[in-house]
Amino acid sequence: MKRLAVYCGSAMGAEPAFADAARELAREMVGRGIDLVYGGGRLGLMGVVADEVLAAGGQVYGVIPAALVDKEVAHLGCTELHQVANMHERKAKMTELCDAFVALPGGIGTLDELFEAWTWNALGYHAKPFCLLNVNGFWTALDSFMDHVSASGFLSAARREQLLVAQSPAEAIERLDEAAKAATQGMVW
Repeated sequence: MKRLAVYCGSAMGAEPAFADAARELAREMVGRGIDLVYGGGRLGLMGVVADEVLAAGGQVYGVIPAALVDKEVAHLGCTELHQVANMHERKAKMTELCDAFVALPGGIGTLDELFEAWTWNALGYHAKPFCLLNVNGFWTALDSFMDHVSASGFLSAARREQLLVAQSPAEAIERLDEAAKAATQGMVW
């Protein structure tokens, strides 16, 4: 795994543990030689993870719609900052640039990105794995809800197993790396 897309909030969230996890994930990535692909913002957890990767000497590839650049929320310190026309192009470019996805705590944008990556995987557009970084139980309710969706007959057991969950940045990267290797060996992911 060379590049990891990190989905996360443009806000800091209510718990300091969220920003701590973003910094820890960034350090873990740089320590393993993994570049950051993210939404290109300077605010919230997005800014925290980008700043930490850059401070540790890593590479940051931001992808941001032009309208958000105009609102001055773009992180101008990125190694590369790709401006795109809209959110659809943002998600497509991020998918193109990365090898896997991880979701830190975030809101509707983070959920949108995560579910679109999962849907595109289901449709065969990519075979890249994704993982929830369950900081202080943030994703526990979503994980349980996906069990409910599967038990209700709307998500196969195999598809349900694709949504990886990790309790630490190191565990998330290890689980994603294993899944990415399996995908490159032709195993269904």
